[in-house]
Amino acid sequence: MGSGIAQVAAVAGWDVTVRDVSRQALDRGMAGVDRSLARMVAKQTVSSDDRDGALSRIATTTDLDAAAEADLVVEAVFEDVEVKQQVFVELDRLAGEQTVLATNTSAIPITTLAAATRRPERVVGTHFFSPVPMMRLVELVRGFRTSDATLAAARDFAEDLGKTCIVVERDVAGFVTTRLISALAMEAVALFEAGVASADDIDLACRLGFGHAMGPLATIDLTGVDILHHASLAIYAETGDPKFHPPEVLARMVDAGDLGRKSGRGFFTYDS
Repeated sequence: MGSGIAQVAAVAGWDVTVRDVSRQALDRGMAGVDRSLARMVAKQTVSSDDRDGALSRIATTTDLDAAAEADLVVEAVFEDVEVKQQVFVELDRLAGEQTVLATNTSAIPITTLAAATRRPERVVGTHFFSPVPMMRLVELVRGFRTSDATLAAARDFAEDLGKTCIVVERDVAGFVTTRLISALAMEAVALFEAGVASADDIDLACRLGFGHAMGPLATIDLTGVDILHHASLAIYAETGDPKFHPPEVLARMVDAGDLGRKSGRGFFTYDS
């Protein structure tokens, strides 16, 4: 997600610094950007000059101090409350007072993350969708203290990247999109786990019966089995609503490393 956000921002003309915990992680991310841009050039959706310009606008670092120069920071680390809160503690220390601090969380309440800072009014949710260069939607989420100016700045940024925004005015776990997909996806997993129908047929039912572009199990594979498992648990922890509780098979898949497309195997198998 981080490399995808960096890519679309650079293509739109922003100077971007990508920070990760190791040079190896940065190299993997930039290799993904290279491949993505190469595909777009081949499809003639991006010119060679635009690709080269975008790549020239992306710098990489393992030093979080780079946030000190940013107008906007988008956090896109693992979907874990404590990990994200620690990142926001550091960003609060390093970033300028007017810097917008955004999070790409898909389920964790923005207020929970903003509380780790001394400037909750400058914290906002910017939930991008994978793959970022292809997916048009950004879900903007207002925390309990997010200011109108911060929300407006986040909207300007997302729209400058060519995205369409929806605004979540009430900071509930899972927001709008993750609640919707989690409810459908958890029921689809439960049907699969119970042997009611195959993964192929469950997804086919949603594509042909409901007009969905992608079935719920393929969506889990694309998003990441671990990501949606964590997201659904976060929603369940806040709401206590059993429809969001992940079926046991989802946890076993995470334990086994069957994480979907990124591991080559989830509900379906994928070529390398």
